[in-house]
Amino acid sequence: MKRFTGLSALTLIIASTSGCGWIYGEDGYFRDRGSDYLEARQTAPMQVPADVEAKHLDPLLPIPEQVANSTAKGEFEVPRPQPLNAKADVSDFSLQKSGDSRWVVAQRVPAEVWPIARQFFADNGFEIAEERAQTGEFSTAWQPYSALSSTVLRRLGSNAQDGEEVRVRVRIEPGVQRNTSEIFVVSAQRPAGSSADVAFTNRSSNASVDAALIDEMLVSLARSAEQGGSVSLLAARDFDAPNRVSLSQDGNGSPVLTLGADFDRAWSSVGRALEMGDVRIDDINRSLGIYYINLAESAKKDDDKPGFFSSLFGSAPSKEEVEARAERYQVHLTTTGDSVQVAVEKDGNTNAPDDIARRVLDLIQENMG
Repeated sequence: MKRFTGLSALTLIIASTSGCGWIYGEDGYFRDRGSDYLEARQTAPMQVPADVEAKHLDPLLPIPEQVANSTAKGEFEVPRPQPLNAKADVSDFSLQKSGDSRWVVAQRVPAEVWPIARQFFADNGFEIAEERAQTGEFSTAWQPYSALSSTVLRRLGSNAQDGEEVRVRVRIEPGVQRNTSEIFVVSAQRPAGSSADVAFTNRSSNASVDAALIDEMLVSLARSAEQGGSVSLLAARDFDAPNRVSLSQDGNGSPVLTLGADFDRAWSSVGRALEMGDVRIDDINRSLGIYYINLAESAKKDDDKPGFFSSLFGSAPSKEEVEARAERYQVHLTTTGDSVQVAVEKDGNTNAPDDIARRVLDLIQENMG
């Protein structure tokens, strides 16, 4: 131990008297190697025998020619990173396909899409026969292809028989992602001289006509977006909201909420109301009409990620803690005639306590306004 102490003291004395150049200097043992790459040079690629087939491999970390420069002097200054260039041609509107189905997805709320979608059909000679901004639907009157504008006529009427008539129904729905919309177009045709009221079908009877209309509309919507569009105040206020909402009791005396809407509208409006009411939705089953909720937790949000200190110190609740305090219920939607009834259940066979059910239903009703 004494010998080690003596050597250490000797080292300190030598370092203090003769300087530290031999330790930390340019030729020292612990010299700064941060600029060594300036002297690096690329070597010739490895050669393989002529009779051997080798796959060409690009170097993972090639040495830039402008860096390996003999004229470089002094310390190299790292340049600031350049910002990523955003694609200028990214549109708010895109075409989606699934089998024979085609529709437009808009990165905008339905209230903004409604007026420009309606304007497209009006500008192309379609006569609007019926419109319901509250449900995001409008349909046109029966018209011969010759009554439409030249652009649409070229694409739609080129194969149509003389006098054949067409009408379309347009439906604008809230998209899967928040603040997006989906636009669907379905057409119906009837022979020349016919007065039959051909009904719209869920699936297109003439996919080529619908596809041509959607393609034309997509171009028009993108152009309108560049010029700046308007917003339908009627759609913004009432879109997707049932025209009648009332809180009452069922035959067993349990609270129920009655919505004057079809199932599709009721389903989306209830889901949106729960989200706006900050209710956690753990799961859904649309075929059964059930939202599985947890009243003990706040609504899930896309950017809900634990912070650095939360993940470091474990302040975020564990799955066991969340499960221990869970208050799980089911919001069940049932179609009854022309309306939909909303009830709150503990499970499939048991209604929730009346105070819990009324609290949830009041919250849904309040956020549908």
